This record gives sequence, structure tokens and C-alpha cells, in this order.
Amino acid sequence: MASALMRRVSAFKSDLIMPLAYLHRRFISCGPKVLSQNNLPQAGFFLPDEGVMLPPGSFKNKVAFITGGGTGLGKGMTTTLSTLGAKCVIASRKLDVLKQTAEEISNQTGNKVYAVQCDVRDPLSVKACVDELIDVAGLPDVVINNAAGNFISPSEKLSANAWKTITDIVLNGTAYVTLEVGKQLIKAEKGAAFLAITTIYAESGSGFVVPSASAKAGVEALCKSLAAEWGRYGMRFNVIQPGPIKTKGAFSRLDPMGTFEKSLISRIPTGRLGTPGEIANLAAYLCSDYATWVSGAIFRMDGGEYVSMAGEFNLLKKVTNEQWSMMESMIRKTEGS
Repeated sequence: MASALMRRVSAFKSDLIMPLAYLHRRFISCGPKVLSQNNLPQAGFFLPDEGVMLPPGSFKNKVAFITGGGTGLGKGMTTTLSTLGAKCVIASRKLDVLKQTAEEISNQTGNKVYAVQCDVRDPLSVKACVDELIDVAGLPDVVINNAAGNFISPSEKLSANAWKTITDIVLNGTAYVTLEVGKQLIKAEKGAAFLAITTIYAESGSGFVVPSASAKAGVEALCKSLAAEWGRYGMRFNVIQPGPIKTKGAFSRLDPMGTFEKSLISRIPTGRLGTPGEIANLAAYLCSDYATWVSGAIFRMDGGEYVSMAGEFNLLKKVTNEQWSMMESMIRKTEGS
């Protein structure tokens, strides 16, 4: 724990001399809040450092377009990119929330953030949004498909409309935005970095969130396919699969009573939830000029949750002393034979 304390002291000192890191940690970090809730003892070894990872000005003179940018992970990624010099345009259905976020981030970073209303489920709304994006900021250098929708439901209780609602936002919305922006970029002979935010169960599948799992898996297939096809046009496509991150929007829908959070943390080897700032740093790297040879890749960022759940014998950590004694006896017999 002493080393963990030293890391925190070092981080504090860095804040005194690095204003960008200070802005980032102050305005989008929710690490302390996450760590105060049901974290396991080993979480002290894995404290989140949400200071800006990339050098100042890494996105100077670049335009970033982020769907679902008004709240949660989208707001965190927008703050980081704006801090690094990007001219950001955020989009979602709720224009009042967008405008508030845009003003807040602009005041914090000193860089203009534009709010553009868009319903990603509607191709006409997407086209109008992209036209406005180009009008106010220019063709984007970075496109982050972050807009999402989800809810918990037994699959036998799903209606056709419930299925359509989620797949329209997640899969169709990502496709509409990507194709509309991509066609404009091809026409202008301009490259860009695309990033999609999915989830670890896009890979494994998961009951009770079947529309989301199916749609997110489709998004990953879309990104890998276009990485192969559109690289010749100067476009890169990558994906981040976040593990559980406590944001107001996601947890209000998926864990409204707070009963699921403890079980989530218990299966994460690092002993804590993730934070928006950690995702934002990875997103910034993947969309930056430091990652120009990274395309068609899927990055899992989940504190080890996926592999913890996947390993058939990982539950042995719950074995009692009595059970271990029996196992040791069996081992000795096996060694003797």
C-alpha cells in the first residue's frame, strides 16, 4: 500500500505542474467515487491515473465528432480531446443536455465545442447532422460512435419494438453515421480515424441484454470490415470494449437498485470498476497520430473481468481450507503414483 500512496503523492505533484492533467482529473475523473464503493483490497494496487496521457496539442487543428457526447463516456472522451486541442462536435437527441455539456467543456478547456442535435436511428437526421458538422467545423479527423441504448430484460419478454429500438440506436445508428461521414470523406479525399465503443459481451454474448449484445457484435463486424475495405481511402477503424464503468446513464438503467455493483466488482481481478478518464485516454491514443498503424483492432479494457469469467477454474479462489486439504491429499497421491 506504501507504493500506492507514493503514486498518489506523485500524481498530486504532477497536477501542480501540468495544468492539462489537472483539468482532466478535476472535470472527468470519477475514480475516487468508484473506489469508495465496494472496492476490493487489491484495488489499491490499481489506482486510476486519469491525467492526460498524450502531449498537449496532440489534436490541434483537428476536428472530432462524438455521438452520445453529452454524458458519460462520450463526455469524458470529448473533454480529453478538447483538452488536447481538438475542435469537438457532440451529437445526441437531447439538445439541451448537449448545449450544457458543450458550454461546460469549452469553459474548461478554452476550445470551442459545438452541439448538434441528431437521432442516429433516422438516416435523414444523421445526414442533416453531418451537414451541420461540416458547416460549423469542417470534415472530421476523428469520428467516435458512442451513442447507445440498453436495458435489462428476459428475452422471452422482449417485444419487436424493444428489439428494434436497441438495434436501431446501436447498430443502425453506427452504420448510418459511419457511412454518411465516410462517403463525404471519400469524396473529399480526406482520411480519418473511426472509433466505436462496444462492450465485452459483444464477444461472448450475454443473456438478458440480447438486443445490445447482438447489435454491438454487429458494430464490431462493421468496423473490422471497413478497416479492410476503406484503408485505401485513408480511414482507420478500431473498437474499445469497456468493462463495467459507473456512469449515471448506464447504471440507472442496468442497476437501478445498486444490487449488481458488488457482484460486478467481485469478479474483476483488479478489484474496482473502470473510470471514464481511463477509456478517454485509450480513445485519444487510438484516434491520434501515434496510432496510425492501428486499424481493425478490438481493445478490451475491463480490469481482467472477461478472462476471469471465462476461465473454468477461476472460481477456485472460493475454495475452503477443508476443500484445499482434500485437493492436496489427492495431489500427493497422484505424485506418489
